[in-house]
This record gives sequence, C-alpha cells and structure tokens, in this order.
Amino acid sequence: MESQAGQASFDAKAFLKTLPDSPGVYRMLDKREQVIYVGKARNLKKRVKSYFLKNITHPKTRTLVAQICNIEITVTHTENEALLLENNLIKSLKPRYNVLFRDDKSYPYIYLSLDAFPRLAVHRGAQRAKGRYFGPYPSAGAVRETLNLLQKLFPIRQCEDSFYKNRSRPCLQYQIKRCTAPCVGLIDEQAYQNDLRHAVMFLEGKSTAVIDELADKMDEASVALQYEQAALYRDQIANLRRVQERQYIEGERGNLDVIAAAVQGGVACVQLFTVRGGRNLGNKTFYPKNVEQQVVEELLSAFISQYYLISGEARASKHELPDEILLNAELTDADILASVLSEQAGRKLALSHKLRGERARWLKMAEQNARQALSMRLNSQATLIQRYEALQDVLGFDELPTRMECFDISHTMGEAPVASCVVFDQNGPLKSDYRRFNIEGITPGDDYAAMHQALTRRYKRLKEGEGKIPDVLFIDGGKGQVSQARDVMEELQIEELTIIGIAKGPSRKPGLETLCLSEQKRETILPSDSPALHLIQQIRDEAHRFAITGHRQRRQKKRNQSPLEEIPGLGPKRRQQLLRQFGGLQEVARAGVEDLASVQGISRDLAQLIYDRFHSDRP
Repeated sequence: MESQAGQASFDAKAFLKTLPDSPGVYRMLDKREQVIYVGKARNLKKRVKSYFLKNITHPKTRTLVAQICNIEITVTHTENEALLLENNLIKSLKPRYNVLFRDDKSYPYIYLSLDAFPRLAVHRGAQRAKGRYFGPYPSAGAVRETLNLLQKLFPIRQCEDSFYKNRSRPCLQYQIKRCTAPCVGLIDEQAYQNDLRHAVMFLEGKSTAVIDELADKMDEASVALQYEQAALYRDQIANLRRVQERQYIEGERGNLDVIAAAVQGGVACVQLFTVRGGRNLGNKTFYPKNVEQQVVEELLSAFISQYYLISGEARASKHELPDEILLNAELTDADILASVLSEQAGRKLALSHKLRGERARWLKMAEQNARQALSMRLNSQATLIQRYEALQDVLGFDELPTRMECFDISHTMGEAPVASCVVFDQNGPLKSDYRRFNIEGITPGDDYAAMHQALTRRYKRLKEGEGKIPDVLFIDGGKGQVSQARDVMEELQIEELTIIGIAKGPSRKPGLETLCLSEQKRETILPSDSPALHLIQQIRDEAHRFAITGHRQRRQKKRNQSPLEEIPGLGPKRRQQLLRQFGGLQEVARAGVEDLASVQGISRDLAQLIYDRFHSDRP
C-alpha cells in the first residue's frame, strides 16, 4: 500500500495522522522528488513521528528533516519483510543520507569440477557450472594461497581442461610434485579420488580427521614394510601440522564471520574476517559513504543488511551465510536481523557481541585491524588536504577547490585518438565521473583540434545541466592547448573556471613542469617538493593513464576489424557470402567491380563501394 503527502508544502502533523501502526518502509523525498533517506519501522506512525520532535539534537537528522518535502510509505506484513525491502531500496536508490557500502558481487570461490579426474580452480560470478563451490573467500589472494597450499598437501590438478586433454607427457607440475599427472595415466582414478577426498575434507575444515586417517595409513604401510609409502604419509602429516600451526584461530568451531567497525574524524571503516571450518581465510576492508555523525551500532546494522540480505534470484551467487556473526557492538535490531538471516540460511544464525576467551581475542584482532586501516585512511586524507591547501595558496583561491578535472590526448602517429577526462574532489579520484571521448573527423595528429573537440563535448553537456562545472580545469599541454580550452569556454560562456596547462620541461622529467595559468596569463614553475605540484602531478598522471588505456583498447579493436565492416550496406551475411565466394579477404581486395557484382546480394553500387574501399589510394 502506498501513501504520500502533498508535494507543494509538507505538513508533518497532517501526514502523521494518516500513518498506520503497522510495520513498513518509509522514503523521504526532497523538493526535486529525489529519495534522500530510506528507513524501516516496526510501527510506522511512531518511527516517522520521532523525526519531527522538537528535542532532536542529532545534526544529521535536523539537516535531513529540513529537506523533507514528501514522504512515501510502503506497508508490509511483517518487520522481516520491511527489513528486506529497505535493503533493496537502499541498494537501488542509494539515498544520500543512508550509510552506503560498495556491493561487491564477485567474491572468489574455489571450484571443484565433476570430471573423472576433477580439477580445483578459482571461480568468480554466477555458479552455473556443475560441481562444488567452496567459499566465498575475502580476496583472490586468499584463494590463491589456499590452492597453493592444497597443491603441496594433496596433488590435485589445477590446469585448464584444454591443457589437460592435450598432454602427451607430464608437465612441470608433476616434476615438482604438485600433481600426479592423471593426464597421461600415471595415477589411477581410485588413488586420485582418495587425494581428492582429503582435499575436500581440508576445505571443509576437517584437517584433524585427515591427519588421523593419514596416520592410520602410515602405520599400515609400516607394518607392510612399505617404508617409502609410509614416508610420504609422514610428510603429508607434517605439512598439515605446519598449516594448523600457522592458523591464528585454533580448533574446528564451525563457520564464523567477525565484523568490527570504527569511526573517527568523519571517516568509518568496517573490517570483515571470514572463518570457515576453524580456518581464518583472511579479511576485507570496507569504507562506507555518508557516515557523518554515525555511531558504530548504526554502521554494523547497515553493513549486515547490505552485505548479507538478498533476493531469491541473486542468492546462489551471493555471500555464504556463516553459523555465527561476531560483532564489536550490540545492535538494537539484532533480533530482527538474526531472524531474517536465519530464514535466508535455512538454519539458526546468531549475532553475538558479548564474548570471552578465544572469540573475544578474534574480535579484538578485527577491531585492531579496523582502527589501523582507519588510521592509514585518515593519514592519507590528511596528506591530500595539505596538498589541496597548498594548491589553494598557489592559485590564490578564497577556499579549497572542491572539484578539479584534467584532460589528456593519446594516439599513435594520429591513429585512434582518445581524450580522457579524470575528476578529483576533496577525497581524491572520483572515478564514477571519469569520461573518455573517441576523437573523430580531425587531421591525424592534430592535438589542438582533438583537445577542442573533447572539451566542447564535455562542457556542452555540463552546461546543459548533466553535471557540475569544476573549479579548476587542468590541460596536459602548454599554451596551445590552454588556448583551445579558453576558446571553448568562451564559446560556451563558462566563466567560473580556472584553466591551467601542465607543460613538461625540456628534459620531460617530473618536477620540472611549467604551469600555464590562463587567468593570470603567466607561467610558473613550482618547487619539486611542493605539495601543490605533487597533487597536480597525480591528477596529470591519472589522466595520462586513463587516456592511454582507452587509446590502446580502441586501436586494438580497430586493428582487429575487417575493412569490410566499414562499408555501409554490407551486413554480416553479405560479408560472409563475399568471403566464401572469393576464398578470403585478399581475393576480395583483388576482385574487380564486375566480379564483386556477380555475387548474389551484391548490387552494382555496393560492388563499387567495396572496390573503392580497397583501391581508394589509386588514381
């Protein structure tokens, strides 16, 4: 059921009278009808009413309420349903006042195939292939480390099927005792399955059971006087023991996720440690957005909702739910979160924060990592702010620049020119606003025309309201490129913009750049240790990297393209017919107009176009 207040002026008292005492989700909208906050409630009337009390002290809440022009609600049957709906809306709408986490859908797994001699491999994405998946692991590095460990303990093949099926002799992995060479029949299927079973037990966290089984086999081999085989079992046991010693978490206590959050200086960090079968698989760090004045409890609640809660279709490729989640703070909505997660997992799942012994030590480890990561983040931001302040002094601004853009052109002898536009704000690179422009219709190698075209296309859109005009525009180039930028700004009547050219010195060494200041019509060279110069170099280098990447991609695509694809009116079927009739592209290029026109589906005019494409350089 949907309800909404009038859009002209929001009357809170009148609106509150219409709200039901039911669970549901509310969406707060601003004057532009954009959703700025999404929340859930056990009782909609009580929850929404709390925003309009006179004694609100939270600055963020006061700012939010001041912008409300409309509220929409959705009544749900249960609080669990409201929690799921809230999570889906936050992910899809990304409201500016909700805590937002990056939704990473590509966590790596270890994949075990269903062949006669199965392989182990890294897997990302949808789990469509038949087989078994172990994970998710917090990083690709954790997967690689586990697979490397498995090769030393149990020599299961990890090669691609195309490589495996075309072997006539063992590869290097067999020589270094990382594989038993099933590709050439040096191990029978039963023995291979035995190694595979031990590897699966290890991935399930049952390493102690594997050791016991190997110890029994070692004793049997010794009694049978098979001392070489017994020595192999002994070495496997020793390696497994060393692996267990390296693990910080001891014992086989099931599957756990350890989550700790820390907040300082308007920046937040959430640290996630993944424990499966008693083994610490590593950790992952998250830096959420929109965390002003947030407390640890709110961060943890938002993280759990956005990280774990999913709809039915995405469930197969999302994060595996543990048996227990350890938290460094008590959540007010812990009961409802645990209930929804338990329902999603199909078993009981606990959220715990009061811990003793080993588990308290694990949580302390996660907290230390969160604080350390946060400290590094703050130090990095402090350095960035110093660079911005130095640039403010150089440019003579009254305040810090909040948005800067830099353009660069990349091509190879005029081929496939690409312009890049990178954007920096006070938090560093803003990659969501990066843009590339394929340059067309200019004389090859004309950098001035390329810069003029890219700037025109970019700032025409900004002028039409598709984005923000930056405070500073950097151009990778000297006076000529700056002149092009100035002409474009005059054409588009954009005046509130400082243009700076970054010209390389005679030796083209970093630190000797000359800055061409368009507004002041002068050039300056900053000291090599200037924080402002370091910031300019960082922006310029990022624009250069982004341009080169785009140029290489475009050049490769163009070189891989058939000349026939550039001919209008010549579709895939006709191209295929031509190649089949003439036996290849070279013969098509040699053919005359009459020969081309004799092919079914090729008219005289189209044949002339094809002929001209290959002979345009001839008189």
